[in-house]
Amino acid sequence: MDSASLTFLEKLLDTPGPSGFETGAARVWRTEAERFAKEVSTDVKGNSQAAVNPKGSPRVMFAGHIDEIGLMIVHMDDDGFLFFSTIGGWDAQVLVGQRVTLASGAGPVAGVIGKKAIHLIKKEDRDKVSKVTDLWIDIGAKSKAEALDRVRVGDPAVLNATMEKFPGGRIASRSIDNRIGAFVVLEALRILAKKPPGAAVFAVATVQEEISWTGGGARTSATSLDPSVALVVDVTHATDHPDVEKKEHGDFRLGGGPVLSRGSAVNEGVFDLLVQTAEDEKIPYAIAAAPGYTGTDADSIHTAHRGIATGLVSVPNRYMHSPNEMVDLQDLDNAAKLLAGFARRLTQETNFVPA
Repeated sequence: MDSASLTFLEKLLDTPGPSGFETGAARVWRTEAERFAKEVSTDVKGNSQAAVNPKGSPRVMFAGHIDEIGLMIVHMDDDGFLFFSTIGGWDAQVLVGQRVTLASGAGPVAGVIGKKAIHLIKKEDRDKVSKVTDLWIDIGAKSKAEALDRVRVGDPAVLNATMEKFPGGRIASRSIDNRIGAFVVLEALRILAKKPPGAAVFAVATVQEEISWTGGGARTSATSLDPSVALVVDVTHATDHPDVEKKEHGDFRLGGGPVLSRGSAVNEGVFDLLVQTAEDEKIPYAIAAAPGYTGTDADSIHTAHRGIATGLVSVPNRYMHSPNEMVDLQDLDNAAKLLAGFARRLTQETNFVPA
């Protein structure tokens, strides 16, 4: 990965954008897209789109959701402490003691997640897990009136955990799920912009994947674009760390290449062409079984409009839905190359209707 792409990735990961409040991260994505894409736009839902050869055929959609999990203020007490609910799926244990950044109308507000100190917890309760209802956010306010000068009910928050570079080309950050997908689809478009394919290729940074059980931005953008084929880029659980059962979850390693899902929302012809592309271009890959719901935008896209031939490409990710998810940069590069290679193999005669 070159320095320009790495700088873009860091800015994208560091910009807060929980589900329903993706505007800042989406703006970063579109600003980068304007450097090379033929068309860049956004829609009323908040999805961002960038295109290469938009008049070409067939029409291809690359989708990666740009939202992240977060928190939202639901109540403040008379002493100015903020009580919150979650945006998306959290393990409450990772929230204890974290610093947060709240997005208010007046700008970012710093806070910390508080919990009763261990000295004050009864001995018989010390081994009990924390619940979100046991926690609060402290912004240093002395009263409810002071807190209301800075925040209000409904303001979102993210954990204050920015991107950290590790030796060997690995990074850790919050928001990797799935700001990484939005990054990869735009990097694939960057590759294609250098030598546009015959296909019309649309990269989409979709919104609200973490909270939408009815399709979120993925369904509306797929319906609007009406592509012949769509590739969704998300993360999947890396299983190369202690205390995970590969017999249940598969064998997926950081640096092992993108993971191609098979079954469920995935069109078999799209899967086969992804495998062929990876093998032709010497891109390492693994295969994941998806016998049911994938938990990604693919579930929304493959049933959108009149039905869309869909594939799912995932990046192995350690410690998902935590402040410090971890991925390998080479997997990101390989995923982008795979998408670009797939698009270049499409012609007007390509047919994904099952035989």
